[in-house]
Amino acid sequence: MGPAAGSVRARYLVYFQYLGTEFNGVAAIRGSQRAIGVQNYLEEAAKRLNSVVPVKFTISSRTDAGVHALSNAAHLDVQRRSGQPPFSPEVLAEALNAHLRHPAIRVLQAFRVPIDFHARHAATSRTYLYRLATGCHRPDQLSVFERNRCWALRAGCLDVEAMQEAAQHLLGTHDFSAFQSAGSPVVSSVRTLRRASVSPDLGSPFVLPQENRQVRRMTAVLVAVGLGALMPAQVKVILESRDPLGRHQTRVAPAHGLFLKSVQYGSLGGNPACVQQESQGPGGFTTWEAQIIPRCPAEIRAAVTY
Repeated sequence: MGPAAGSVRARYLVYFQYLGTEFNGVAAIRGSQRAIGVQNYLEEAAKRLNSVVPVKFTISSRTDAGVHALSNAAHLDVQRRSGQPPFSPEVLAEALNAHLRHPAIRVLQAFRVPIDFHARHAATSRTYLYRLATGCHRPDQLSVFERNRCWALRAGCLDVEAMQEAAQHLLGTHDFSAFQSAGSPVVSSVRTLRRASVSPDLGSPFVLPQENRQVRRMTAVLVAVGLGALMPAQVKVILESRDPLGRHQTRVAPAHGLFLKSVQYGSLGGNPACVQQESQGPGGFTTWEAQIIPRCPAEIRAAVTY
């Protein structure tokens, strides 16, 4: 049976965050009892909206199992029955949070957007953050608040200056296939890396009121530079090789240290219905940040933006 005559379909852009430790990634897992994605919980909560047509979330940025998000995004359509006005963005966000059945997921904000808006295609940039902790010779040296939220390294320190130098070789528009999984189904591995930074940071983001797999491989290479196993100039050689099976790029940084920090949509702001797409390079822009925490629970930040 089709939608009720006279019912109005409204599209929303929703920002949400999650700790990815207990999820098999953000995408919904269909037909499995053992694995589940963040999207499964979001769509389960959306059933309580009583939409005429089942609500499906179209996720902006896929994240792997164990990867976290300070702010991911998705669009969804809600079609209420004839005579019922669309939900306000505030009511929609409150309703989803009220019905979410997992404490590690939270809806941050919602906006009304045009019916042809697409959360993935309209994104102009994404920012990733990778958190590292140094000087952790034993698992019990890492604060309980940092477990599953950073990569704990045994090394007492990293050569941050060398890592910063190496990161500069990754800036600009390149074919990043050397940092891609072998046999990846991604159509194009060309991306524009707009900013890359590596810096010590004593703070923590938790006190604040298939791209991610590339970020993890790049992080592993930069950590190798910080440990003295690679020279900064070798990063340029690795990038230009376009070989995902090279001896230095087969290592992947653990998923639990990676955070999707933000997704940007041009001038989406004061008037959420006015979504403008900015001119962007192939694959959009990415920013990557690395946070280094000296001795547990010290941090190093690495930030990457695509």
